[in-house]
Amino acid sequence: MKTELSVFLPTRKGSERVPNKNTKDFAGIKNGLLGIKLNQLNRTPGVGEIVLSSNDPNSLEIGTLLAQTENRIKVIERPDNLALSSTSLIDLVKYVPSICSLNHILWTHVTSPFCDELAYELAIKIYWQELEKGSDSLMSGKRFQNFLWDNQKHDLVNRVNHEKWPRTQDLAPWFEINSAVFIASKEIYQTHKDRIGQRPFLLEQSTLQSFDIDWPDDFKMAEFLYKERV
Repeated sequence: MKTELSVFLPTRKGSERVPNKNTKDFAGIKNGLLGIKLNQLNRTPGVGEIVLSSNDPNSLEIGTLLAQTENRIKVIERPDNLALSSTSLIDLVKYVPSICSLNHILWTHVTSPFCDELAYELAIKIYWQELEKGSDSLMSGKRFQNFLWDNQKHDLVNRVNHEKWPRTQDLAPWFEINSAVFIASKEIYQTHKDRIGQRPFLLEQSTLQSFDIDWPDDFKMAEFLYKERV
């Protein structure tokens, strides 16, 4: 039966590549990427709660302020040992079910500003549909269909015929997981210690929706694209 789900939204202090990237002004918008993401999630149908998990004082302050007018936002201070650059993702996965109250969990990141409420609404809709077809989870990714070279074999790894340089459309498609959307049941988190199950549905997203901010140049480019888009 379709039901609302929890959103798990992690941030942490001490970003090493782009200092304060989660909360500093982005494209002239106060509260930056975190403010944008919380507003996108607030506008997404089918979301029962938004769990902001952070050890960053700025993130906690922004989330607490927004929670005063949006009762779906839950702000939970994360233990520092689960917010280090060296923290194992598996340890964080094990922690998530303990702070999410609903039976299904959507994990996303503030660093995907172009994955908006329409993209989330579509992902949630497809998740419920694919559960009925036999999938047990969903994750998003971007198609890669270009020449992929193995420097050890000195050859392409995605050729499907005998041509040395086939047309790119004749290459085997690969997919880069973009980390914009993971959806699975709480039971999968608890039993598999993972954000996806054994039969995940791969939701293909556009290059723009897949844009992830990781480096200073990414931040600048995303600001430019965001201003142009709005």
